[in-house]
Amino acid sequence: MKRALVTGGHGFVASHLARALLERGDSVTVLDLAPPPLSGLDLQGVSPEVELVEADLCDARRVGATIEASEFDVVFHLAAQTLVGPAMAEPAATFEANVRGTWTLLEACRRADVPAVVVASSDKAYGPSEELPYREEMQLRPASPYEASKAAADAIALSYRPAYGLPVAVTRFANIYGGGDLNFSRLIPEAVAAVLDGRRPQIRSDGSPERDFLYVDDAVAAYLAIEHAVGAGGPAAGQAFNAGGERPHSVAEVLETIAAVSGAGLDPEFHGTGNPAGEIDRQYVDSTKLRSLTAWRPEVELGDGLARTVEWYRNHPEARP
Repeated sequence: MKRALVTGGHGFVASHLARALLERGDSVTVLDLAPPPLSGLDLQGVSPEVELVEADLCDARRVGATIEASEFDVVFHLAAQTLVGPAMAEPAATFEANVRGTWTLLEACRRADVPAVVVASSDKAYGPSEELPYREEMQLRPASPYEASKAAADAIALSYRPAYGLPVAVTRFANIYGGGDLNFSRLIPEAVAAVLDGRRPQIRSDGSPERDFLYVDDAVAAYLAIEHAVGAGGPAAGQAFNAGGERPHSVAEVLETIAAVSGAGLDPEFHGTGNPAGEIDRQYVDSTKLRSLTAWRPEVELGDGLARTVEWYRNHPEARP
């Protein structure tokens, strides 16, 4: 049995990851701020099974004491300020959470000689690019505060391998979606909630921006594949890995699919032209590196993933706004 730490465990992806770790027999500790009114751990039904440590990642003493005392076999760092809008409005707070929080955690892992560390970056760290898909060897060119915060944390994490020998890998995943995402400023959960509540989805663009989408179960499988390859200084140590859904989809296509699988027949309302300020117009990733090393590949096609997502929110009205 492994001892695993998941930061940001009350959140969407981290709570799914915590459940998967428990299902494989791990002992799981979650480090996060005070529980929100509706925790992802509650939605996944695993709150009683995890050890909760309430702490701010920027509290070096508290984070260090937690990691040094527990002799974790693996640390998954998913805690972050994840929204583009708040990052634009309050960049300093985003840098504090995403950059200082990451180096605080890495310092604790270094001192405790944690055998495997996986740090969540984002495909947004690449920044806008005429060259697509994003590949791991491309230079990171962030052009907004959120992108910069993820790029900085990404670079800091990767530096800990050559500098200190820490077995750390970085994930640059596409837009992760699925049941349990409570950030309704995001396209998919808001559009799904709207059609289930009989509302027309309100979209901040003209529907033309293209995104890469990764179903949450596929994202969790990618995390576990990377963990296996980074442990004990494995071939993933010191490396960054993309994971995505293999091709981009326009916002309009996503909305059409949600309307079709939900049976709601509600057309969206488009408010704007092009792309919202501060967001990248076209983005998708090449997952060849991860597939080649671990044999991981996405199993859930967008239409199937959206159907599962609609069904989850239909069955969990308490999670809708």
